[in-house]
Amino acid sequence: MIFGKHINRYYLRYLHMLLIGLAALAAVDYLQLLVPKLYQMVINGVNNGEVLVDGVMVPFDMDFLLDRICMPMLTIILAMIIGRFLWRVMFLGTAFKVEENIRNRMFDNSRRLSQNYYQVHKVGSLMSLYTNDLDTVSECFAWGIMMFFDALLLAVMSLTKMFRMNWLLTLLSLIPTALLLVSATIVGRYMMKKWDVRQEAFSRLSDFSQESFSGIAVIKAFVKEAKELMAFRKLNEENEVANVEHTKAAVLLRVLVMAFVESVVCIILGYGGYLVWKGVFNAGQLVEFIGYFTAVIWPVMAVSELIDMSSRGKASLNRISGLLDAEPDVVDAPGAVPLEQVRGEIEFRDLSFRYPDGEYDVLQHVSFRIEAGENVGLVGKTGCGKTTLVDLILRTYNVPDGTLFVDGHDVNSITIHSLREGCAYVPQDNYLFSETIAENIAFAVDDATRAEVEEAATLADLYSNVQEFHQGYDTLLGERGVTVSGGQKQRISIARALMKKAPILILDDSVSAVDTQTERVILENLRRTRKGKTTILIAHRISTIQQMDKLLYMEDGRIAAVGTHDALYESCPGYRKMVDLQKLEEEGGADHA
Repeated sequence: MIFGKHINRYYLRYLHMLLIGLAALAAVDYLQLLVPKLYQMVINGVNNGEVLVDGVMVPFDMDFLLDRICMPMLTIILAMIIGRFLWRVMFLGTAFKVEENIRNRMFDNSRRLSQNYYQVHKVGSLMSLYTNDLDTVSECFAWGIMMFFDALLLAVMSLTKMFRMNWLLTLLSLIPTALLLVSATIVGRYMMKKWDVRQEAFSRLSDFSQESFSGIAVIKAFVKEAKELMAFRKLNEENEVANVEHTKAAVLLRVLVMAFVESVVCIILGYGGYLVWKGVFNAGQLVEFIGYFTAVIWPVMAVSELIDMSSRGKASLNRISGLLDAEPDVVDAPGAVPLEQVRGEIEFRDLSFRYPDGEYDVLQHVSFRIEAGENVGLVGKTGCGKTTLVDLILRTYNVPDGTLFVDGHDVNSITIHSLREGCAYVPQDNYLFSETIAENIAFAVDDATRAEVEEAATLADLYSNVQEFHQGYDTLLGERGVTVSGGQKQRISIARALMKKAPILILDDSVSAVDTQTERVILENLRRTRKGKTTILIAHRISTIQQMDKLLYMEDGRIAAVGTHDALYESCPGYRKMVDLQKLEEEGGADHA
């Protein structure tokens, strides 16, 4: 059995199923202990020609064999089959329900956790929680209950019958038990540590495999297959060693159990044979006693299995608890209210920001204002803080009170859900799901029609490209969209954002992979369809943002200048230098062509 704050609730929730299973288990154990008595009657009947039944000697003939041996045996077997089927359905059915419920809770908490959590915990490690660890906990819940109560009931009933037959022989049979329990406890603690090491090794192996598969194109491009293979072999060997160490401990425990069983058999045969010779027992009774002890063997073996299983289950449950107990860093402040009818007005007031694990401020004293309905371009050198700035608008990270306002409301005073509901976002990495093109575009809107999907694709200048695919909008994309080009990924992401028709649209370097003609089409469509709505466009090409209503030029985490393209070119040396360099690059490229 396994206990912990994240699993104890299920013992009460599914108590009715567990009680039915326990009743069926108790019935099976009771019926199982009727069999040795039948063996005794057969042995005595064969030896003596008659059997003592209820104080009366009865001839051992065919009628007795059929009526008092065979028919009861068939009834017992049939009842045990039904009982075993019933308790398996109850226990295993409960375990599957528990596994489903915990997995739902894990996923629910995973989606609530902040981005900072996933910068620390890798995908492979998290997936091992959903697979290996959860399977282990589920196994412990079902088989742990069964083994514990089956061992308890069977041991109590068997030992009671053994004591009634001969208390001294029973006590002699139990002498090795104390040594077994002490040894099993020590080995069990050792196994728990080794299981934890094993799971950590598996997590590292999963992390490496996931990263290698995701970056297979880069590995092939740099001809690093051999290097990756050697690294994988090293991790695989570490995983093998961890598994072997745990298996050694498990085998040692089973050896101890078998040593106990064999030692007790020697005691029973030795002293029991002596009792038969002295006339205290007859041959049938010795066989009956051995039958009861055979039933005790399972509880003894179950002890070792329980120790092994509990050690694995506790280690896995601790790892799962780490995920379930994790709290999101970015949450609604007490008293936060939904923001109704977002207009798109954004204001930064002397905002400085440092990442949770950062050593310096990536944004310093940022102050500017975006009016509702404005088209704003955000430009600056790589690493100057542009993406961080828009991440804060989406409340990806916490911001100090009184430094960021949307529609005149401090973002800390409004709910995160309502804020993000009013925004559409196209990130730099343009993440696509392993679904169809239509499903990726319609992701932002529930129950979107095909006409709406095609309209968004047209605005993102994607329509003609989709028509070239054999299955059109029903074309299934590979993992992370590997089956389409970088420009197509960007345009699918833009179409997905446009589907939302949000008051605030944020595009983070979202047209860098398309040609200038496609860029002009997309930008013109944005200006035409998003009148009265706020659009923030991060770009490195000046041509992308020079027609915006207002430009924000950033340097080293600060807003260095605000104004139109012409105004910044005249007044901001840094912006002017960036424009001139890009002009030289374009002229150089044209001359070369």
